[in-house]
Amino acid sequence: MAVLDILTYPDPRLKQVSAPVTDFDEALRAFVADLEETMRAGPGGVGIAAPQVGEFRRIVIVDVSAKPKTPNHGRLVLVNPEILEWDGMVKGREGCLSVPDFTGNVIRAARIRLRAQDEHGEAREYEMEGYEARAVQHEIDHLDGLLFLDRLVSKRHDLFRRKVYAK
Repeated sequence: MAVLDILTYPDPRLKQVSAPVTDFDEALRAFVADLEETMRAGPGGVGIAAPQVGEFRRIVIVDVSAKPKTPNHGRLVLVNPEILEWDGMVKGREGCLSVPDFTGNVIRAARIRLRAQDEHGEAREYEMEGYEARAVQHEIDHLDGLLFLDRLVSKRHDLFRRKVYAK
């Protein structure tokens, strides 16, 4: 396994739309392992998307299980994720490994129903809410070439310079 280099804003590749995954082979699983190691090596990362490391395939990893009292499904590898339903809207603060110096307020769905495949190609559906739903929506945005900066409530009042990373 290896820690991969993370693309950072304003790298234009972060705006690229990712292609669906069609081959669920050992190479995919090796990439997923590297992607997860990269996420865990970063400061406070709870999610990562393949485009953040220059791999433009529809793959994200989310794991918010370390956050106390946060409903979650544990470690999720989501390949070709698709949000089927969403409900409620809530504003919350987001950060990003690809935008290391800033955080910002973004409105996201409070609850989502999601379909995705795992790294073996098995189809799965999830219902999620709160922080986990926010993290998944954030990572899926990367697959569509969007950053949280593109969804700020107000560019003037809702972007904040990050003081320090908590490890």
